[in-house]
This record gives sequence, structure tokens and C-alpha cells, in this order.
Amino acid sequence: MPRTAEPRQPAAPVSRKQLARRVAILRAASELGARDGLAGVQMLDVAKEAGVAIATLYRYFPSKTHLFTAVLEWHIEMFLEGHREGAAHGPAADGVTEVAETLIALTAKLLDSPLLASAVALSSFTEYASAVPSRYDIAGSCLGQTVLRLLGVRETRDEDRSTVRLLIYSWWGLFVAAQTEEISAQQLEADLRLATRLILAPYSDRSA
Repeated sequence: MPRTAEPRQPAAPVSRKQLARRVAILRAASELGARDGLAGVQMLDVAKEAGVAIATLYRYFPSKTHLFTAVLEWHIEMFLEGHREGAAHGPAADGVTEVAETLIALTAKLLDSPLLASAVALSSFTEYASAVPSRYDIAGSCLGQTVLRLLGVRETRDEDRSTVRLLIYSWWGLFVAAQTEEISAQQLEADLRLATRLILAPYSDRSA
């Protein structure tokens, strides 16, 4: 009986030209996903829109699930980069409050495009369910590192990593609930502020 081939992992771009190709693919997928939704996006159309060969697309993203999971990560990274630059010129807030407001603003940005929000949510769930859980380093992700920075954590302990995981999983659940319209935007904000305040209570004094 033939063995099922192991899923191929995405190639990592190393040169500036390869990085530019990857960004072009992510941008094209974002535009098509926002217009057509996950089911309506074809990989060939993404390659054409990005101006790359279909083989190049599959080299970086072996499946549509890989592609839209990366789209989510890319959008989070872009938002946090811009949010950090803007925060540098704004009034200082305590770390816990700043984390809550950052998560609220990030969620609102992702929900600006309902079809794309649905595409990245479905893809991320599928990717997580099919992968080895230990592969995911939530605390080491861009979002996890941003939370730790806002809280003033310089030397990360196991407890810090667990707290960040708990917070991001809570945020993700609320994002999905808002994306599927189980909760309103107002309820989302209230729940995010409450979850952040409760989960990050031990950090209130150090970030004040």
C-alpha cells in the first residue's frame, strides 16, 4: 500500500527579490479574498494577479490554506508595525489598557473586509487542526511579542508565555464570534477589555 506523501512545508524567501514576490502574492490574495471569499479564489488567479508563475506561488504556499494563513499573519504584522509607529507619538497608557486597545483596533481592521476575515479564519483553523500543535509558538509570534513589549516584559518566563497564549486564544475566539456575527462590535469591545483586564491582572502594577 503506497504511503501518503508528507505535506510539503512552504519555502522561506531569502533574497530581496524573493521577499518582494512573496509580498506581491500576499497582496494579490488579500485583494481577491476580500472580493471573492475563500471559495471563490483560485490559486492560478492569485499567481496572475501577483505576476508570478504558478510554480512560484506553490513554492511559497503549497495550498490555499497555507496562503490565507500567511495572509492573516501578514495583515497582523503590518497593522502592528503601523500601530507601533503611531503610538510612539500618542499619549502613554498603562500596558494592560494599551494591549486591550491594540487588540480592539486590530480586530476592527481585520473585520473591515468580511469576506477576507472569513477566509483567514477558516484557513487558520484548518491549518492549526492539520499541524503539530507544538509548531505554533503563540508567545513568539508578532502579536505575542507585541503584547509582551506593551506589558514591559523583558525576560520572558514560562508563566508569561502561558498568559500570552491564553490572551491570544481568547482574542481569537472573540474575533471569530464577531466575524460570524454571534456578537456585536460593541460586545466585542466590552468582552475584549474584560478578558484583557482579567487575564493580565498580574501585570497591572508593573505596567502602570
